[in-house]
Amino acid sequence: MKYAKITGWGKCVPPAVLTNDDLATFMDTSDEWIASRTGIRERRVCHCNFSDMAIVAAKRALAAANLDASEIDLILLGSLTMDSLCPNTASIVQNAIGARNAAAIDINSACTGFLYGLHIGTNLIRTGAHQKVLVIGGEFISHYMNWARRDVAVLFGDACGAVVLEACNEPSGLLAAKIGCELDTGEAIQITNLGSAYSRLTDDFLYPDWNFEGQEVFKRAIKAMAFACDDVLQQTGLTIEDVNIMVPHQANRRILDALAKRLGIPEEKIMVNVHKYGNTSAGTIPVALTEALEEHRIKPGDHVLMATFGAGLTWGAGLVKWGERVTPLSISDAELPPCHQTALEILAPHIERYSARAKE
Repeated sequence: MKYAKITGWGKCVPPAVLTNDDLATFMDTSDEWIASRTGIRERRVCHCNFSDMAIVAAKRALAAANLDASEIDLILLGSLTMDSLCPNTASIVQNAIGARNAAAIDINSACTGFLYGLHIGTNLIRTGAHQKVLVIGGEFISHYMNWARRDVAVLFGDACGAVVLEACNEPSGLLAAKIGCELDTGEAIQITNLGSAYSRLTDDFLYPDWNFEGQEVFKRAIKAMAFACDDVLQQTGLTIEDVNIMVPHQANRRILDALAKRLGIPEEKIMVNVHKYGNTSAGTIPVALTEALEEHRIKPGDHVLMATFGAGLTWGAGLVKWGERVTPLSISDAELPPCHQTALEILAPHIERYSARAKE
């Protein structure tokens, strides 16, 4: 049986930091209000295109695997904030990194995009259809935010991460996954006024907005992720005690704590970085995974449990057995274009626009 081990990993977080105190300068909130409810202290704001982050994360993951981009035969890009719908953004990344032998596919399942891509890429390698797959997950969510909405604007940030999968014969990589989608919850997390369901003939079309049913999302997310985690453990014959580290979707700290309690996994085994970046949607797991490796929290042969949920409500979990290598083979010098503005300066036109809209 073929497996798909993770041989490269990389992240890209924009340099502009938006703190809770920054948010308090233009909305009725405070650091204490946000941190006590979400665990978030700050988040990043992208100053360039989403594809720029994806390209940097991809190049860093390729360097960690010591691969040339021409060796990749498939790119799977999980995101809901693409540069464009046509052409797809995976093809923009493919062109920029020189992956001339790769097919390029966008995956939009919101926050679950990276895990879905990992699941799809792994199974395509297992069938023999592909040998080396680049899986990217990330978001430019600040671009679609209603900055007059305290209930959602405090939660999200921009970032991107990537991994390289390579065919191998030894049990490694994603050993088992369970993905799904809840019924009757399509509007629990919803960005409105975007897409062909909304009329381009109204002024609302120019103002993306959100439906966000926090309590419903919390309840459904915990239940679905716990179910998916139990399923992958059962598939592999492992127990929660066999998990060395859990790298969950970083939505907010309350969800992380509730999931850990439900699964019976100790706090010290949970990778948490939501306080630094907020919810970066499809970017949370690959960024957290990269940081877990940077912090030496993953050892050769470790079992890594991942769990996620997103709009839809899509959900999933995966159990990864880590390979023999936990350090990059080489380091990429890829960087984002220089940023000459603070996060508040980048957002100022958007904040003004939505504030004026709210007063109408």
